Amino acid sequence: MGGVAGLFDLRGRTALVSGGSSGIGLAMAQALAGAGASVVLVARREQALREAAAGIEAEGGRAGWVAWDVSERATLGECVRRASECFGAPQILVNAAGINLREPAARITEASWDRQILLNLSVPFFLAREMVGPMIEAGWGRIINIASLQSQRAFADSAPYGASKGGGVQLTRAMAEAWSARGVTCNAVAPGFFPTALTAAVYADPQRVQALARQTMIGRNGELRDLHGIAVFLASEASAYITGQTVYVDGGFTAK
Repeated sequence: MGGVAGLFDLRGRTALVSGGSSGIGLAMAQALAGAGASVVLVARREQALREAAAGIEAEGGRAGWVAWDVSERATLGECVRRASECFGAPQILVNAAGINLREPAARITEASWDRQILLNLSVPFFLAREMVGPMIEAGWGRIINIASLQSQRAFADSAPYGASKGGGVQLTRAMAEAWSARGVTCNAVAPGFFPTALTAAVYADPQRVQALARQTMIGRNGELRDLHGIAVFLASEASAYITGQTVYVDGGFTAK
């Protein structure tokens, strides 16, 4: 496929998506598979992974999965090795695994702080570092981190999450600085309010959901399909000269 359409063609590429069994990770994996990439979903729950991969394949995509707890940082190399057994070494990484424990500041423990910083900030770097070698050798790679509205806005009961997501924007720049000259770009997507497991508490309150929708310029909260286009764009040749950036897919929430 040539021309402009060819810029978005991911056939022959392989993507590893952490947190790929549900929510934002699964939505982005579905988009990459729809553009031709083979996707490897990584998450803890085997049954959810099986169902997610089967759903992608039912739509004509290629999907494998690895049941793994990526918060076990010392084992990330083995996780990547097993993921590479599915379709070869991935050239695309989507760091979508994350956690928000939603605790008031007075109740945050050292353990809960460390857990959120580990999964949201440390793991994206160390997982990328385990994968970047083959990308550099090939002279081509794409890393997509997941930022947040809280990368620049403060919300209640989310201090560790906000700190990790603010750090994630700078980490994206640092990773881009380290590897872009060798063909591996790194960018981040900052979603607005989308219906996922992390936002279940928010979506349980219809009045709050409506208020958040009014805060956007578009007038609605996000639907997971709204992430499809940005996922393919940042994973493809179409974004070859873009790196170190954070794109807010939030209906204008942060611009209002």
